[in-house]
Amino acid sequence: MIHSLFLINASGDIFLEKHWKSVVSRSVCDYFFEAQERASEPENVPPVIPTPHHYLISVLRHRIYFVAVIQSEVPPLFVIEFLHRVVDTFQDYFGVCTEAAIKDNVVVVYELLEEMLDNGFPLATESNILKELIKPPTILRTMVNTITGSTNVGEQLPTGQLSVVPWRRTGVKYTNNEAYFDVVEEIDAIIDKSGSTITAEIQGVIDACVKLTGMPDLTLSFMNPRLLDDVSFHPCVRFKRWEAERILSFIPPDGNFRLLSYHVSSQNLVAIPVYVKHNITFREGSSQGRFDLTLGPKQTMGKSVEAVLVSSQLPRGVLNANLNPSQGTYTFDPVTKMLTWDVGKINPQKLPSLKGSMSLQAGASKPDENPTINIQLKIQQMAISGLKVNRLDMYGEKYKPFKGIKYMTKAGKFQVRT
Repeated sequence: MIHSLFLINASGDIFLEKHWKSVVSRSVCDYFFEAQERASEPENVPPVIPTPHHYLISVLRHRIYFVAVIQSEVPPLFVIEFLHRVVDTFQDYFGVCTEAAIKDNVVVVYELLEEMLDNGFPLATESNILKELIKPPTILRTMVNTITGSTNVGEQLPTGQLSVVPWRRTGVKYTNNEAYFDVVEEIDAIIDKSGSTITAEIQGVIDACVKLTGMPDLTLSFMNPRLLDDVSFHPCVRFKRWEAERILSFIPPDGNFRLLSYHVSSQNLVAIPVYVKHNITFREGSSQGRFDLTLGPKQTMGKSVEAVLVSSQLPRGVLNANLNPSQGTYTFDPVTKMLTWDVGKINPQKLPSLKGSMSLQAGASKPDENPTINIQLKIQQMAISGLKVNRLDMYGEKYKPFKGIKYMTKAGKFQVRT
């Protein structure tokens, strides 16, 4: 299965490596670095790279590449899912998954990797089990370990390891019992010059934070469950109940976890939240170009569009941009030719615009194509697909928990062609 794991930062340095079956030389990562050089963007590195004696399977999270080295053929998605689980575990333990956090907690990192893989095969990947095996680092625990020479490894085996619900530990107790669910959707879209939608799809997740005493049994129902397509569940969800009734029935893990992820790909269900009016022109033989851009809300069900950030890679011939934003601030990097406009919140009564001129190199030919516009945005309290939770019920315990549902839509790869 997995022979080795290499962690590579944004500068291309291997800052951590772990070997299970046999030690694989760092030189195997040269094939990965070659693929990285050929990729136009960091996220465009192929997830599976074959080499003469190994396969390199990688994921990019938080500007760190997690590269697994495999010697025999295995389902790539199996390894990719495990690597994502490793990142989620680091984030759960350290708060953030950054190079600095991993280096500061390197002992805990190695202890976790040793428990998560046994002889190269996944063993304990549930957060609750891992936290009983290896205590999360705290300042006090770190000081005690330094003085006494002890480790974070627990003395007893986890109670959930041999249970039928290994994701939940036994004897959980809370004074405040609460269950919160976040429905977060990312919209990926390409809009053409005339404003028509070329492609549009939604990637959605339901993240949960459940802190309930005992062994509660929850059911979550939706107003319109047929919207959900291509669904991936946490192991706690009873799949047969979902197939029969379209109701999520589960005994939840303790703490934070991802209940499900889903995909909405039919374009008639994907609402485009903003529209862009643009006029970007370059005249042949002229050293001036015109830049005119206006944003407005489109299908937002009355919710406000916030944290809007517009970026565009201008042609190489552009020397400078002299623009006037009606709202927010803009920056132009003359080296990378990247124009960034931080709009903020869109006011429907006074639409934000960015207008002005661009200086071009003297004698330079007209650019072959107009730049594309990339948009980032957030819409609170709305799921763009129209998904709505109907009710959340609890069985098996007598207390009444606090319950809450929050919705949010944000832009993934949202591109407008000009």
